[in-house]
Amino acid sequence: MTNLSVIENKISSIRKYLKILERYPEYSRKEIEENIDIRGAVERYLYLAAQAAIDLAEAVIAYRDLRKPATMSEAFYILNEEDIISGECADKMVRMVGFRNVIAHDYEKVNYDIVYDILHHRLKDIEEFIEKIESM
Repeated sequence: MTNLSVIENKISSIRKYLKILERYPEYSRKEIEENIDIRGAVERYLYLAAQAAIDLAEAVIAYRDLRKPATMSEAFYILNEEDIISGECADKMVRMVGFRNVIAHDYEKVNYDIVYDILHHRLKDIEEFIEKIESM
């Protein structure tokens, strides 16, 4: 069973990755895609933030002794079923899982419009998820 310190450590890790990602919105979509160093850093920290959010969801499920998810996405639906997060939050996080999978497995198919959108508009979805977990 997971204890609260595991959950707190996951939240701390996510916040660290989000803080690092704050450095990159100043770059244009084209700069992110074409500069190998910027692209690599952005992709890596987006991946780490998404993976840590998945790990956090799974830690909460273990802590609460909820049913075990069969997929990473299902973890967020379980949290919604248990009224820990909203359906809207679960849907946003499931889209983040999809993005994480592209970064992890189909990196040659990365859509930089999506990367740019996440960097500028979707990191708040992860922050919202953290806030819901902290308020449970």
